[in-house]
Amino acid sequence: MSTLLFHPAVDLWFRRRFVTPTPAQAEAWPAVKQRRHTLIAAPTGSGKTLAAFLAAIDDLVRIGLESGLEDQVYVLYVSPLKALSNDIEKNLREPLQGITDELTCSQLHDVQIRAQVRTGDTPPGDREKMRKKPPHILVTTPESLYILLTSASGRAMLQTVRTVIVDEIHALTPNKRGAHLALSLERLQHLVDHSEKNPGGHRLTRIGLSATQKPIETVAQFLTGARDEACTIIDSGYVRERDLAIEVPGSPLSAVMANEIWQELYNRLTELINEHRTTLIFVNNRRLAERAARFLAERIGEDNITAHHGSLAREHRLDAEQRLKHGRLKAMVATASLELGIDIGDVDLVCQIGSPRAIATFLQRVGRSGHAVGAIPKGRLFPQSRDDLVECVALLDAVQRGELDVLRVPKGSLDVLAQHIIAELSQREWDEDELFECIVRAWPYRELTREIYDDVLTMLADGFSTRRGRRSAYVYRDVVNKRLRARKGARITAVTNAGAIPDQFDYEVIMEPQGQFVGSVNEDFAFESLAGDIFQLGNTSYRILRIERGTVRVEDAHGQPPNIPFWFGEAPGRSAALSFAVSRLRENVEEKLVDGMDACIEWLVNELRISGQAAVQLVEYLAAARNALGVLPKQNHIVFERFFDEAGDQHIVIHSPYGSRLNRAWGLALRKKFCRKFNFELQAAALEDSIVISLGATHSFPLDDVQHYVKAATVRETLMQAVLAVPLFMTRWRWVASIALALQRNRNGKRVPAQFQRMDAEDLVAVVFPDQIACQDNIVGEREIPDHPLVSQTLYDCLHDAMDIEALQNLLSAIESNTVQVSCCDLAGASPLAQEILSARPYAFLDDAPAEERRTQAVSARRFIDPAEAGELGRLNPEAIVLVAEQAWPQVNNADDLYDALMRLGYLREDDITRADVPAEWHDCFSQLVAQQRATVLHTANHLTLWVCAERLPLLQALY
Repeated sequence: MSTLLFHPAVDLWFRRRFVTPTPAQAEAWPAVKQRRHTLIAAPTGSGKTLAAFLAAIDDLVRIGLESGLEDQVYVLYVSPLKALSNDIEKNLREPLQGITDELTCSQLHDVQIRAQVRTGDTPPGDREKMRKKPPHILVTTPESLYILLTSASGRAMLQTVRTVIVDEIHALTPNKRGAHLALSLERLQHLVDHSEKNPGGHRLTRIGLSATQKPIETVAQFLTGARDEACTIIDSGYVRERDLAIEVPGSPLSAVMANEIWQELYNRLTELINEHRTTLIFVNNRRLAERAARFLAERIGEDNITAHHGSLAREHRLDAEQRLKHGRLKAMVATASLELGIDIGDVDLVCQIGSPRAIATFLQRVGRSGHAVGAIPKGRLFPQSRDDLVECVALLDAVQRGELDVLRVPKGSLDVLAQHIIAELSQREWDEDELFECIVRAWPYRELTREIYDDVLTMLADGFSTRRGRRSAYVYRDVVNKRLRARKGARITAVTNAGAIPDQFDYEVIMEPQGQFVGSVNEDFAFESLAGDIFQLGNTSYRILRIERGTVRVEDAHGQPPNIPFWFGEAPGRSAALSFAVSRLRENVEEKLVDGMDACIEWLVNELRISGQAAVQLVEYLAAARNALGVLPKQNHIVFERFFDEAGDQHIVIHSPYGSRLNRAWGLALRKKFCRKFNFELQAAALEDSIVISLGATHSFPLDDVQHYVKAATVRETLMQAVLAVPLFMTRWRWVASIALALQRNRNGKRVPAQFQRMDAEDLVAVVFPDQIACQDNIVGEREIPDHPLVSQTLYDCLHDAMDIEALQNLLSAIESNTVQVSCCDLAGASPLAQEILSARPYAFLDDAPAEERRTQAVSARRFIDPAEAGELGRLNPEAIVLVAEQAWPQVNNADDLYDALMRLGYLREDDITRADVPAEWHDCFSQLVAQQRATVLHTANHLTLWVCAERLPLLQALY
């Protein structure tokens, strides 16, 4: 680092503290000092944050020495997490104090640089002080930035900003929070450009920080917006040396983790915790975080471990972070709440229970260990099932190959757009065209058409007419002069209902008699609980005193054995890159199995560097699956499997390793087609590698035909109608309407109760989309979908966020063109690969039948299938086929028998011909037919099903 680049005091402090810059810092500083838009992409622990901040601090030092710093905001730092914002403010103290000391030693006058945090947790007193005396560096979140832009005092602070730093930008880019931030940045840009305190017209410099992102160019465009301004990309890569391994229990894994295997897992985790100073354990949901913390606490002591997740109070999370940072905790069990760069000190080991479902997520979590420059991250993966084992091995393979998930920026959400239009108009009057030009400079909205923009303005101006009058009309629109301004009450609604994070309707947990907030539990868990019940939250036991509307009052249970609360809607979908890696692993294993299981195991150990125990379990599982199905399902070879359960119902499992988003779309579309074809409301579920469709025993059809039920050309329309019939649409509708401020989550300073919000959502959809909740007896044909911004956005979210309609269309096109091969097989029982989908969790269900009424529960589950025995599942018994064929076909000995047979088969009706008029030659013809062409027979676990296809029996068809 050149001494000419930074002020000598800044340069001296850095060299005393860090000696030499990292590659990311050395490349980034020249660009940042030249005030170029810059995106810094580097692995965790590469000094990205300091790379951005030190250049900004140097600018402030120079301004302070030359003319003195005014009481205004120069640098704005935006973080996706409140806790991360608090960390940054704390970590800024060291360089600011160190540089002040260097200035003093150099006999230069002191430059006092103030940094403060402004989030939803900031006390009102601190906010008031900030308004009177703004900090030079303001640390905030996307939601708080939006609120600052929607208040006069906030805009007064922000109009002097010169540099914006967006940290962990990859966590915001692919979702609605990213669209929300992009619009805020454009509103900030317009505010700065037209500020009276910016007479020189200085440009707002944007700096983005991220650890893992691909393609990096897309993220750079998101950062700078749709404008002709270049962005300097500092790409230090994401490939680095890592110590990674898979841990499998001594007992073989199955479709569901047995209790003894959980005990083995906890025992192994205990060994690893004791071998390291600090251990961070990641899980995929909050229930497992609480459960793992409880069982590990029994082994290493309650004072040595705790849970950390979003449903815990901020005070508990901060305390846990500080305890881990200062070595008072040996381990912490966390969800995604610690995935980003929160400062928790040096972590020696990261353990991941279950696949994290994405390559980038795994790299981000493992990167929490070895966070220092030059340190080696250390991570251990603990699969929870046989399918999870395959996915974990594929994940390590992808990491070794240097692969990464592809990040996609969704098109701008109309609900977020509506919220920002209301917020911006509440501060000033706008010209329609000028506002449109400001909006389309935000990267997610670059393709927004004027027609859709006008539709949103019309919605905000007209509101919604109900029996209680017009509501949600926030905008005055002068169509003649093209002027826009806000109505009374628009600002307070925009501020109190801000953000793009959906409301999950959790109940607050309040500790009595202190009245202290300790966390939240799911609404359904609160409904199912009673006074006196004991549950765990944050590794602490609480006894329920009473349950009120939206609140659970508790007291300390003093360590009594608790239940573990549950939360719904916590299933991360597998990324496309990881799904491809799973398919590739299956293909490689299938090729190696030709040389025998031992050779395949040896290949896995040597090439993928997994343990022999993990390799044995993986090979035995996939070998059994191949023997049962005849082939291992891959992305270029889909397998349709059918079998019958103990109750005689049939189940179709589609083995499609494309991830749950595609499989959910395919499963819903197929469910709609089956319902129309058989007039039967069937059950269905979808996971990462499979779809299950459960039918009754009366339905007969060739399995080959199922692949043709849904066509690429019509699947979008089919899926839209299917989505309208499941709870997914109404949930997403409520989210969209709330974000667009058509529904209020907070009113008159109070939270609107969950049941009121649901009723408001139904009332609103009745006005906008009457067919959605209309009586089905009055609907002929398909529901007519209105052309309304909120309806369009809801369907878009269902088809592109919860599902992946484009990927499904591409797959169906590939099947129709034979680019993707399809195999069909009828088995005597469920194959090894079908076991996990049969025991799927509620988040996988594509219908609203409760878990206890699932038809899949009637299927006999096999914990482990020997590869040699698996082939018997698909082997038909020739003697049974002959026996049932003889029993199923009618015995025709005379004309009367023939007449009865034809009646039963449906080829004759009583008014066609009388029994006496049956020609004698029919008897001979029918006997010939029976001898030549038997019906297609399906072998199942308990019985055989037979059907006759008229198009395959030309003799009988001609005879009729």
